[in-house]
Formats: sequence, C-alpha cells, structure tokens
Amino acid sequence: MKMEPRLPELIKSDPRVKTLMDHALRLEGLVRHASTHAAGVVLSNLPLVDHCPLFVDKEGGIVTQYEMSWVEKIGLVKFDFLGLKTLTLLHDCLKLIEGTRGDQIDLNNLPLDDKKTYRTLCNGNTTGVFQLESTGIRDMTVRIRPNCFEDLVAILALYRPGPLDSGMTEDYIKRKSGKEKIKYLHPLLEGILKDTYGVIVYQEQVMQTAQILAGYTMGDADILRRAMGKKDPEEMAAQRSRFVDGAKAKKIDNKRATEIFDQMETFARYGFNKSHSAAYALVSYQTAYLKTHYPVEFMAALMTSEMGDTDKVIKNIAECREKGIVVLAPDVNESLSDFTPVGDKIRFGLAGVKNVGEKAVEVILKSRAADEPFESLFEFCRRVDMTAVNRRVIESLIKSGAFDSTQASRARMVGALDDAMKAGQAHQRDQASNQIDIFAMLGTPSKGGKKPGDAYPQVAEWSSQESLAFEKEALGFYISGHPLDKYDRALKRITNGTIAALKEKALSGEVRLGGVVSALRLRNTKKGDRYGNFNLEDKSGFIEVLAWPETYKKCAELLGADDPIYVKGKLEVGEDRMQVIANEITALAEAVTNQKNNLAHGGGNANGNGEKVHLYVRESEVSAGELTRLRDTLLDYPGPATVFLHMLASANGETVIELPDQVRIASSPELEDTVEKLFGSRVSFQALNS
Repeated sequence: MKMEPRLPELIKSDPRVKTLMDHALRLEGLVRHASTHAAGVVLSNLPLVDHCPLFVDKEGGIVTQYEMSWVEKIGLVKFDFLGLKTLTLLHDCLKLIEGTRGDQIDLNNLPLDDKKTYRTLCNGNTTGVFQLESTGIRDMTVRIRPNCFEDLVAILALYRPGPLDSGMTEDYIKRKSGKEKIKYLHPLLEGILKDTYGVIVYQEQVMQTAQILAGYTMGDADILRRAMGKKDPEEMAAQRSRFVDGAKAKKIDNKRATEIFDQMETFARYGFNKSHSAAYALVSYQTAYLKTHYPVEFMAALMTSEMGDTDKVIKNIAECREKGIVVLAPDVNESLSDFTPVGDKIRFGLAGVKNVGEKAVEVILKSRAADEPFESLFEFCRRVDMTAVNRRVIESLIKSGAFDSTQASRARMVGALDDAMKAGQAHQRDQASNQIDIFAMLGTPSKGGKKPGDAYPQVAEWSSQESLAFEKEALGFYISGHPLDKYDRALKRITNGTIAALKEKALSGEVRLGGVVSALRLRNTKKGDRYGNFNLEDKSGFIEVLAWPETYKKCAELLGADDPIYVKGKLEVGEDRMQVIANEITALAEAVTNQKNNLAHGGGNANGNGEKVHLYVRESEVSAGELTRLRDTLLDYPGPATVFLHMLASANGETVIELPDQVRIASSPELEDTVEKLFGSRVSFQALNS
C-alpha cells in the first residue's frame, strides 16, 4: 500500500476493494501452511499428546503442531534421521547377490584392504560409488591413487572448496606420490599426522596437536577448534597465549610455538570432521567393493534406485555397455518390477516402462506366476485383468520390446492390439458369467495357445529407426541400440567428449557435440522470428540447446528429422541451468565426412601429410609429472600426425603448443583408449585440420 499510491484511493472509492484489503491485512503474516521437517523425529517417554498438540498430515503421518524450536523448549527430544538412498541401493544389491549367487555378504565385515576394490577406484571407475561420482573427485581419486582406507577418508575430507583452494589437497597428493618431502609441524606430531603425510586434514588432528604440544585437555581442545573455526579475535588471542604457555612446558620456544599455532589456525579453517568423513568413506568403500566383485548385481540395483531419473539411467546404461554388461529390453515373460540380473546380463524392470504403473505390474506378475509364460499378445489379453491393464499400458509394453519373446513383430502387435483387447475382455466377461467355452469342450485349451481369431494384420514393418524412436517413447531412452552406434569412433575425434562429462565439468566455453534431437520446441522472438529450443542427447545423457533465428533458419529441416546432428556452440553455465547456444548445426554424417576429407586432402602441413591431432588439457587438473607421462605415452605411438597441445585455463584462456617433430603420432582408437584410461576426461582428443 505504501509502494502503490493508487491502492489507498481504490480503498476509499470502492467498497469491494476495501473489504478485500481488510481481509488481506488480517491474513498478512499468519502461517501460510503446515510443512513437515524432512528428518525430524520427536521422542518422549510418555504419550506425545500429553505434551503438545498433534495433527495428521496429507500422507497420514502424525505430526507435532509445534515447530522444532518450541518442541525442544517444552523438554522433548528431537533427532534428525537423515535418509540415504545409497543404503537402499546396498540393501537391494545384497538381496540380488543372495538370490542369483547364493552369497551372503556381511557389509560390516568386509576386508578393508581389498586390492581389486582400490584398483577400481584408482582407474576412476566410480559410477554409482557413493560420493566419488563427479568428474572432479573422480579425477582427484585417480591422482591420489588410494591403496588403504585412510586414503579414502582423506579424499572425502579434501575434496571441498577450502582444501582445494588453499593448496592442502595438492600438498597431500605430492607428498603421497613422493614428489614432495613429508614435513611435520613438530617431531612430536608424527604419530597423528603420519597417515595424512604431515598435512592437518581433520579437526580431530587440530585437537590432538593442542593436546600433545600444549597440554590441552580434549574438552579445552574442542573449545580451541571451535574458536579457530569461528575466527573470534578475542578468543583467538586468549587461545594463542595459552597455547604458547603450554608449549613452554614441552620445551618449545615462544617463536616456534607461535609459528605452529598460526599454521594450525590455517589448517583448522578447512579441517573436516574425521568421524563424519570416515562414516561416509565406509559407504563409499562398500559400494566400490560390491561394484568390483558383483558388477551385474550392483548395476541392476543402481538402475533400480535411479529409475525415475532418465539422465542417470542413460548414464548407467552407457556404463554397462562400456563394461560389457548387456542390458536387455523389458520382457513380460521374464522381467520383474525392478532391474534384475539374468546370468551376466541385466533385464529391464517393467516399472521402468512409461505409462505402466505399479498396479499394472502387480497384475501382470501375478497372472504370470499363476500359469505358464505368455505365448502371444492375444493370450496376454485373455489372462491379465483388463480392468487394471489398459490400452496405453499394453502399447507402451509393445513399443519397449516387452512382447518380443512372443515372436510377433512390434508393428503387427500394435495393429492387432484393439482386436486382442476386445477378445480378452469378451473372454473375461464369459469367465465371470460362467459361460461354457465350446473350444475347451472340444479339447482346445482356452487360456493358452492360439484361438480362432488370434490373427495379426499384414502391416508395414517398422524400420530400425522407427523401432528405436518408439522404444525411446516408451522408455525415455534407447536400449536395444542407439542412432549413434555407428559414429562411436568418429564422435571421439570431432567432439569435446560426452554430454555427461561436459555437464560434470560445468565450465563455460566453446563446445562441439554430437547427438540426436528430442523435445524440440519452436518459439518466436518479439520481432516474430522463429527459433528452436531442444534437448541434444548422446549415449551418456542430454543437454538443452538453443538455436537462435539465424542458426535455426539454416537447420530447420535437420531438427525436424530423426538423423543425428553435430552442434558447435557456446556452453553457458548458470546457477540452476546449463545450455548450449548453438552457432552451427549440421548433420552428424556430414560432419564426419568433412573430417575424413580434411584429413585425406592434407591442409598445409610442413611435411605434406596434413594430419593433425589436437589434445585438450585443463591446466588445473593435470600436474607437470602427468604431462611428462602423457608425452611418454604419445612417443609409444609414432606416426605422421602433428600434435597440438591446447592448455585450457580456468578463466577460459587457452595456450596452443605445437609439439616437436619427434612427438609426431599415429592417431588410433588404441592410443585414445590408452590416454583415456590414464587421464580420464582430463585429456580429450580431436583429429582435425584446424
């Protein structure tokens, strides 16, 4: 009312507005709604209703009407029980292992020195491993090369902005790898800092340092830790004086004691709670152990836990393909509700098919368990309760490939679906009304096998491209194949990498990507010019792409077709959004052909060969020692191609170095695989004349 002068005038002139504002003023400032604390649980030794008012929320749970601070003020105990999805993943994985292999795994008694598990971590194979999935921490794990549980605890404590920015992480890596000498603040501290190579990583080490060097009790040391964390000047001055006085008793002079205190203060700013890090590290180790020794069961449990997130399912299917684990399409005769291991393969769960709800899955599984497998679509419609399974459910199942085991083609089954459902509904009505089945009387089985009228129409079969498109419609992604399959090697040469790797790094800059178009939305600018907004999807995930009018005009037909495309543009990273602003969009097949032609025709190379390989390296992520290792790896693959090293700085700067003639290489998939294994996504290839 103060900001808008017309409101008071309206209140005076219009009784309806006055009534509205009177009510609004009474409502202003009142509690808008009742929300429930995500993890808060109240405990009492007497019925809670004797202490505070209660109510029932929308989900039927009993909730206190007092909010958390009032609950504590009246003397009740409140605990926060934080749910962790990974614990469900571990539980489901153990059940699958017991069901498929008969092995009973006790997570509380796993050997914490399993070499294969640490090898998995050192290789950066951390998809699905708790807390170690992101590109940054995965690459840091590869550099640290953990070989004991203490290293794992340290990794989780070190991968935070403070330690990364202050250089603590680099000190730890260099000292562990032997590139830097291990130094201790004082010889007396070797016992507590030996495991972390002289670097104070944990808050507990700060407390122990004060205890050992200055005679603090653990209670007093905790006060020191909190003071250092809060940077209270008065309290810090008092603590400094006390520390120096205490150190005198240990024969440490004032100057040295002050230096130690200052270094402790620096470390304490970034120190992490070790007990917290150790608990998380245990869950990280457990997931890594199961992934190493039971990869099929682990990936099945992982995909079940992330079934609702299309991007993550795409990433997990890509991981399975990379590791040689086949993910089979859903099947009405074999699938359960969730993803399940079938030998060394994984069968897609029925609950993962779009439009197929829990009730429909329950009815299908119950009907299958009561009898033999479904032999045809018609038999399925006769046996399964048609009131619980509608046309949309069955059509989605057909398109996903769930009826492929019945031998009829997907196109013919969709063509016969209406007839099959009518026949099934009629059969179920007859059963309910106790009608006599004349074919059963004549000796023909009524519920299995083929009945008169079970005929599929002669329709045009779907092309592989159409079949994949319908599969994606039903599942949200491709499973039996992918339009990019034939471009696998070419994509490594002409792009920056996969979409998933790009999104994990989240660094703005120029990008080159290949993929298929989905969710195309056409809009008009204020001037009335047409532009496009769509998702670009590869085998690892998808990202939003914006094609402004000038770019859209050149590629409108291409975006409306189903063929894979090649996008050049700029990646823009915001707080809650990531998108590519495209400046060039061409057919992927054309981009690959152009690249081959460029290489074939040379391009001004001094030796007349013309073949060039560009290596992109992020300066902040690769050490000098690793660059030496990269050079040595390139020398193992001699050939005619000139190598250009692009050193990318964090501030979008770039330095390009043409390597000398003795480092000419033969670009090959084997070389790319070797470099990828050594450096992960920190080094990327591009074979182009540019």
